[in-house]
Amino acid sequence: MEVLGVRVESPTNQPIVLLRELDGDRCVPIWIGAAEATAIAYAQQGIEPPRPLTHDLLKNVIEGLGRSVTGVRVTELHDGVFHAVIDFDGGTAIESRPSDAIALALRVGCPVAVDEAVLDEAGVAMTPEADEEVEKFKEFLDQVSADDFDTEE
Repeated sequence: MEVLGVRVESPTNQPIVLLRELDGDRCVPIWIGAAEATAIAYAQQGIEPPRPLTHDLLKNVIEGLGRSVTGVRVTELHDGVFHAVIDFDGGTAIESRPSDAIALALRVGCPVAVDEAVLDEAGVAMTPEADEEVEKFKEFLDQVSADDFDTEE
């Protein structure tokens, strides 16, 4: 999957991360929290905070222990809630929220996958009109800052 990015969905002001099939025509929108949206946006924009954020810390701990993340997978959609797994070298798999798994994947450079059953249930087929919307979304991402997801006032 390609992580297209994050945006705030109107009218709820809820951030979503949008995943798109690499060799297909489906996208999967996943509603996430503001902190995770910021973490994903930072990673995509190459922003390195002066001190490690939670996902940076997790990456540093994993690497410090001599382990590596081999991939992340969105594995289930149960009662409207997505579930994910972080896969490690050696065959270890740890359950995760998809937003945290994606934020970590972007930091370590591993693939993001969505199980076929989840794609079948939650995937939205991209029409030519939707492709135009994705291009507009990508343009939006070029203009958005991670600070735009800060909900604290």
